[in-house]
Amino acid sequence: MVDDGYGRRWIIDKAQDIVASYDEGITIRQLHYRLVTIGMTNDDNHYKRVVKAMAVARWDNILDMDSFVDRERSMYGETAATEKDLDYEIDNAKEQIRRWMENYNLERWSNQNNYIEVWIEKKALQGVFENTCLFKGVGLAPCKGYPSLTFLNEAAHRFRKAIDDGKEITILYFGDYDPSGEDIPRSIKENLERMGITLNMVRKALNPEQIAKYGLPGKPPKKTDSRTKNWDGQSVVELDAIDPKTLKEMAEAAIAEYFDKDLYLELELKAREERKKYRIALKDYVDSLAEDQDDDEDEEA
Repeated sequence: MVDDGYGRRWIIDKAQDIVASYDEGITIRQLHYRLVTIGMTNDDNHYKRVVKAMAVARWDNILDMDSFVDRERSMYGETAATEKDLDYEIDNAKEQIRRWMENYNLERWSNQNNYIEVWIEKKALQGVFENTCLFKGVGLAPCKGYPSLTFLNEAAHRFRKAIDDGKEITILYFGDYDPSGEDIPRSIKENLERMGITLNMVRKALNPEQIAKYGLPGKPPKKTDSRTKNWDGQSVVELDAIDPKTLKEMAEAAIAEYFDKDLYLELELKAREERKKYRIALKDYVDSLAEDQDDDEDEEA
């Protein structure tokens, strides 16, 4: 390997500071882009160097094994094998009852005029967006490139229900700046319209202005992509190149554009009144359960 100044030692040294700046962990791909912003060449060979260097760093305990996340692979379910502690379960049940008594809320977007979802090109970036979308009560759809007709059909069912409720449908799209990434929103919109869905498809990232603003590194488009010959871009830039914190801020700002705060205040007033009735009904029910239990014990005696 040619010594260009970006060898294993350099990568590991720089990676320690970068990893320490993230609370939730990052992917190896995102680390690669952070290193590119401080000088390393943006190509597959250097990315492979990062992968190998991070394996060495973790096996040698220079970095913790938990430093990185793999959003392309995930477990489904778990093997239940934990012994229960009765006192803990009782305390946990009491806490659940307390939360049920207090946490009555109406759905955040129920009285909004807009129905929005955030769609992202890559599942690997799901972890960057999911907390923001969860907190804002917005659906998140990782497309993994061009979404299948099955995926789009499921979306169409959701959108029809929202349309029937009088809402306007908007997809906020975040994807790569490359021939396919530029074309995916068109494909999504056309296919959903063929399914009878009228919607707004708003591309929020990535675009040339954002690339210039954040100084994002690019590379030549793939010649194997059939759309390259009709694409007028000079270099491709992956969405992963944006700092995860910046991506979260972009998602929050995009969602806020379609959220009416005045309508939300009206919703909160309604929820406050309904919450009182909800608590009374739950308390009466818990009291009735206690009375039934007492009656059963008297019969057994």
